Amino acid sequence: MKTIKTLPALIFALCTSQALAWSNHTIFSLRALERMPEVAHAAPVKAEPLESFLRAQEKNIEALLDQQEKWAALHVDSHAKRPESLRFTADPTRSDAARRQAFLRAMRVSPSSRFVLYYQPDPGQALPAGTHILAYDDVNALPQGSEKARFRFVALKPGEMVHPLTVITSASDEPDYGIDLNLWADSQTEWGQAYNFGKQPFGNPALSYASQAPFHMGFFHESGILYAAAPFIKRTYPLYRAHQYLSLSTLAFRTGHDYWGWRFAGLSLHYIQDLTMPYHARLAPGVSTARLIASNALAMIGIARFKDDVVVLLSNRHTAMERYQLQKSLAGTRDPTTDPWEKALADTSKDSHYPDWSDRYVRDVVAKQGAGAGEWLSDLIARSLPAQYVNDPKYVFGAQGTHIDLLDVMSKADPMTREAFDKGLAVLLGNYGAHTRNTLRSLLRATDQR
Repeated sequence: MKTIKTLPALIFALCTSQALAWSNHTIFSLRALERMPEVAHAAPVKAEPLESFLRAQEKNIEALLDQQEKWAALHVDSHAKRPESLRFTADPTRSDAARRQAFLRAMRVSPSSRFVLYYQPDPGQALPAGTHILAYDDVNALPQGSEKARFRFVALKPGEMVHPLTVITSASDEPDYGIDLNLWADSQTEWGQAYNFGKQPFGNPALSYASQAPFHMGFFHESGILYAAAPFIKRTYPLYRAHQYLSLSTLAFRTGHDYWGWRFAGLSLHYIQDLTMPYHARLAPGVSTARLIASNALAMIGIARFKDDVVVLLSNRHTAMERYQLQKSLAGTRDPTTDPWEKALADTSKDSHYPDWSDRYVRDVVAKQGAGAGEWLSDLIARSLPAQYVNDPKYVFGAQGTHIDLLDVMSKADPMTREAFDKGLAVLLGNYGAHTRNTLRSLLRATDQR
């Protein structure tokens, strides 16, 4: 019993090691949606500042945000009630800046969220001369050290025509730009104190990127033992965020603000796509509850090596896989013949095999599938990537392998091993594409956009 009671320390360490998800959602969303007729054939829309949408729909937004909180109370485990003082109330006399801040606070996102008019072009796309590239800080509130700094962000002008594919795929990466930054009571921010989410359930609140993790991870399919030992793992909010933006998208489409219909849809997709990643849907992919308990028991009697090994190997496998996936994807945007995942992302053959969309789809279909893939993915990584990087707990890939080009390393590996690894990741990305399209189809049907 004592071993179980001390499990939270190990579980906290496991959660802390998983800060990444899919490295760039825009690339994958482009491949998943560019051939979808409802998107490909959609008419261009006019770029609209957020302030314009908020001003025009203020009363409707007031009612919608109240409805969102009622939904969350029914569907989100351990939901933290929004304080009444943060309620969004229509006030046509206030300034656009004040209305924007009231909206961000009622949504309980970072008041520093940019929400500028921009798009992220396909990394392999050549841009016309004179294209206005925005500075990193114009788009992203995360520190410059973020890997997002390597991507380009193109400015849009109010009223400029832009294709819905560009809007939705760019927005699908946007929640990683600091929207969920420092929202906890121990984040040393004024808004963290005001939002009522409580102390950060896991991750290091001193690290900006780590403070986002509980909004992008959802451990809905763990054992009862783990929930009993560490109930804080239920305090995650991807379902909340996905619903907030999906319902805002519905409102925007129904009231003629098509630009924000597509953009809010992309924001919502991000959180759903995150849960197709086993390292965001499972606490410790490839590590059984029995092994967690055993390694924890040994740590209690002074043998911490096994517990430490579990944490390091989990982090190494996740980080190394993400590095390879990002490098391979970027290479594929420049030369499609090198991309083994484009067909998987675009493949619609399994879309209809899933249940119809419902309030339980994200939890019971997407997250369950992601969690179920954890064991085989961990085993595949262990067999495919160099042993030093993923099977040696004395080597910390995130610290010691920062400059390793895994694309180059894997190009010299056994071709059959590399092909098997690429095919394994293709399965996950096929899921990513299917759930992206199914979510969007449901939204477009409900709003008569198809």
